[in-house]
Amino acid sequence: MTCTFELEASWQNALSDELEKPYMAELQKFIDREQKEHIIYPPKDLIFNAFAHTPYDNTRVVIVGQDPYHGPSQAHGLSFSVQRDVKLPPSLQNIFKEIKRDVGDFKAPHGCLLSWADQGVLLLNSILTVRKGLPASHQGKGWENFTDAALMKLNERDEPLVFILWGMYAQQKGRFLDGRKHLILKSPHPSPFSARKGFFGCGHFSGANAFLKKNGQTPIDWRRLD
Repeated sequence: MTCTFELEASWQNALSDELEKPYMAELQKFIDREQKEHIIYPPKDLIFNAFAHTPYDNTRVVIVGQDPYHGPSQAHGLSFSVQRDVKLPPSLQNIFKEIKRDVGDFKAPHGCLLSWADQGVLLLNSILTVRKGLPASHQGKGWENFTDAALMKLNERDEPLVFILWGMYAQQKGRFLDGRKHLILKSPHPSPFSARKGFFGCGHFSGANAFLKKNGQTPIDWRRLD
């Protein structure tokens, strides 16, 4: 069996070699089996949603998450984001609090971050699927290798990018990123357990925009939630 996962065209091209590796075929078999036997999130057609909305050449900022939300109707393929009619998870509430503190008046009408993705913010989870009610249940099945490859491809780009790494997991994930070329922003995770240990006050949203403007790129409108 060969892997038949399909990505947005520019990502399909960038990751073509990775998609042909044996572990990807094994990962696809695992996902197919999980979908037959269990409920997994996000839905099959949204697993690669981050790539669909933020093509390789359009990516300007990357926010690294861990694995999808594991509750009903939450996950839709973007790290930290939830579908429009879903209650805001605590970490996302704290992200919005920091945006208000950092870039000015802001009131979130919902927790869907597609408008960020469409502006060039790759909202990339390390693990792209999860079994209902079981966080980290798809850990170690191959997704981490695949998303490492995506980060490596971005790291190779000539244009300076912003990588936002919240918490030790994301910071370890981004261990190979080139801080001489790109801006690497690190802080504690925005979860209620750690947000007050340095996430609040980190200034990552204004910091990312200052770097983008310095390098001749359009800043992100973090307060835009279409």
